[in-house]
Amino acid sequence: MSYMDKTIDLNKTVHQLCKDDPGIIGIMKDLGFEDITSPGMLNTAGRFMTIPKGAAMKGIDLDTVKNTFREKGYILKE
Repeated sequence: MSYMDKTIDLNKTVHQLCKDDPGIIGIMKDLGFEDITSPGMLNTAGRFMTIPKGAAMKGIDLDTVKNTFREKGYILKE
C-alpha cells in the first residue's frame, strides 16, 4: 500500500472512503459504527455522511476515532 492509500480525508463521505479503502469498514465497525455493515447503508446514508457527522450522531468521541485511525497507520486530512 502506498503512502497516499493510508490517508483519510475527513471531508469525504463514508461511502467514498470505504470505496477507496474497504479496510475502513472494519475499523469503523469496531469503533461503534455497526450500521456500516448493514446492506445498503453505505449506498444510502454513506453517500452524504462524513466520519465527523456520523460520530456526532452516534455520540462517539471524534478524537477517539481519529486516534484509532492514526494507530492503524492512517494519516488524517481535515
